[in-house]
Amino acid sequence: MERYTDVLLVTANVGSLFDNVGEIQNQWLEELYKTIHKHRPQFVALHFQEVGGKDYMANMGFAEDFFRSIETSEKMRDFDRVCIYVDNRFPAEDTFTALGSMYFIHKTLKNILQYDFNVKDFRPVSGRSKFVGALDGVATVEKEKFPKNFWPDFKWSRKGFMRTRWIIHNQGLDLVNIHLFHDASNLIACNSSPSIYSANRKNALQYVINRICDSQHTPMPFFLFGDFNFRLDALRLVQHLSTSAEVQTVKKDSSNEVEKIICEEKDNDHKVLLHIEEKLFTYLNQAVFRDDNGRALLKYDKEVSAFHDVIREEDIKFPPSYPYSEDYTKPTQYMNTRCPAWCDRILMSHSVQDILSHTNEDSEHSLVYNTVGPNVCMGDHKPVFLFFALKTNNH
Repeated sequence: MERYTDVLLVTANVGSLFDNVGEIQNQWLEELYKTIHKHRPQFVALHFQEVGGKDYMANMGFAEDFFRSIETSEKMRDFDRVCIYVDNRFPAEDTFTALGSMYFIHKTLKNILQYDFNVKDFRPVSGRSKFVGALDGVATVEKEKFPKNFWPDFKWSRKGFMRTRWIIHNQGLDLVNIHLFHDASNLIACNSSPSIYSANRKNALQYVINRICDSQHTPMPFFLFGDFNFRLDALRLVQHLSTSAEVQTVKKDSSNEVEKIICEEKDNDHKVLLHIEEKLFTYLNQAVFRDDNGRALLKYDKEVSAFHDVIREEDIKFPPSYPYSEDYTKPTQYMNTRCPAWCDRILMSHSVQDILSHTNEDSEHSLVYNTVGPNVCMGDHKPVFLFFALKTNNH
């Protein structure tokens, strides 16, 4: 007999929550709990990136409070089993990823097992287990920071992945928390199509996929969800946005290095349509990123397509998830720092397709792929969630 287990996956880059402690965090949590309450899942997986924010040495104490507040919240009381993994050991420079994963199991979900990567076997989940630190030697999680040669220009980064493995009513799943490399300069991103940053991300994502599909552990259907830092193809996008404009490239006096790109309208008093610098991206008509959820720009979102033979994604029907204003009075406005993009994603292996219930939207088993708190300030990233019914055998 076929049965369903309702599952909620959420990914959130929470760095800005710690860099602005107190201002955004309460309403952020409120929106998370609203999403959980609305969909009533039996299994919740929360994947966090940039735990502690940019100033993690000062903020790690706030991060522990943040995880504790979710774990002990009255809103989560019906989840009687909890597994928490937080990599907060920043002095361990070679391994620190600033990733955090939380898993909540509802009291109505009876048959769930978790994988022990050391003994290569599953064991029942009971009570609460919380692992905070470098996570070395924790048998139920696999964690790795990307090797330094993945991005040789940068002396140090926190990017990497963290993996757990589950069996829910006889159905196995790998859940992978991932954080890929960002675009360091808007100007360099405009140099080529695809950009060098896109190539860095592609190499890192291929590395993760190879790892979770290797023969060390029996391959299973998997979900990859995190901050992929996927960006729109900047060169092609700028060409598109400036078709009716004059493009000027301003170079530094002392060198041939480009300092800014300015696109001015040919008439209309030469109004500046687009102004790009290393960490500035100002587009006059910001509505293009929000109207119809930015659908017109999805054709420039190409980074997943290189992996279409291995992974898939539900249709995106929400606006770019980054970079939102951190001013709580402007919850739907983007910052003028980067070109808005769908950085935060939930991807899955093709084998997941066979175990998802795709029913119509009126059904209790409808699938939803959307953002958390679309009309509330959630920091610079809007969390992204996937709610679905997992087909599980009732043996």
